[in-house]
Amino acid sequence: MTFDPNADISGGKASKRGRTTGIAVAGGGGVLIVLFLVSQLLGVDLTGLAGGTGQQQEVVEDSSLDTCLTGQDANERVECRMKGASASLETYWETEAPEIGVAYRAPNDFVMFDQATSTGCGQASSATGPFYCPPDETIYLDVSFYDELRTRFGAQGGPLAEMYVIAHEWGHHVQNLAGVLESTRDGQTGPSSNAVRVELQADCFAGAWAAAASSTRDGDGVAFLKPITPAEYRSALDAAAAVGDDHIQQSMQGQVMPHTFTHGTSEQRIRWFETGFDGGAGACNTFDVAGGSL
Repeated sequence: MTFDPNADISGGKASKRGRTTGIAVAGGGGVLIVLFLVSQLLGVDLTGLAGGTGQQQEVVEDSSLDTCLTGQDANERVECRMKGASASLETYWETEAPEIGVAYRAPNDFVMFDQATSTGCGQASSATGPFYCPPDETIYLDVSFYDELRTRFGAQGGPLAEMYVIAHEWGHHVQNLAGVLESTRDGQTGPSSNAVRVELQADCFAGAWAAAASSTRDGDGVAFLKPITPAEYRSALDAAAAVGDDHIQQSMQGQVMPHTFTHGTSEQRIRWFETGFDGGAGACNTFDVAGGSL
């Protein structure tokens, strides 16, 4: 998906942290494995998984995003594209969230980091993949994940596929504001579990944003993004399929175990993205759908 070169993305909520020292994943290697397996599926809440202390980290703020000002910058650099996506998503949800009964406020931050960083949910490394942390209301991403999405999980990649990841995490922020994350956290897994319903709703929210992206405008009335082409739309569906529970389990373990599902199958993730794209955020109540139809 291409940004209008003249779009103003300077107000995008995004920051960048440089390389940190003393990578610390609390709880030892076992926790790292859990975080890797779960978080690579996208959109996890790390609360309770990354407790404890660890080595002190040095966080270095990077000012390079200050040069990300226009849609042209977003088309040329992935970090600027993430800042542009955040500007579009913020503008979209300011209007759309009240329509579905959610009192909206912006995430505290959208942090791009290098290798490791400290979060309100504990320590995170690049192995954890993108995630939203409810305690600090912040989205975290090591952009090297996009290489993993292609090389490890077989996604085609592309700008819209990358922005789908962030739109999904922004969807978790909206769920947090609505009280969904807290009210549905019961520790259960499986094809019709609350965990799966949460993730599919975030996929649906991502689709709703994508459909509206070319009509979402900056303060000067310039659309942030140009209309989605069929190829770009397919790339987003391909990314959703690549992170389905069944695809991940088959590629990493050689077998599929439905009772452990936490994010939904490839087919479900595609279908709920399409549901949001076709019907908007109001069509995204995955909690009203019977398990067999989810």
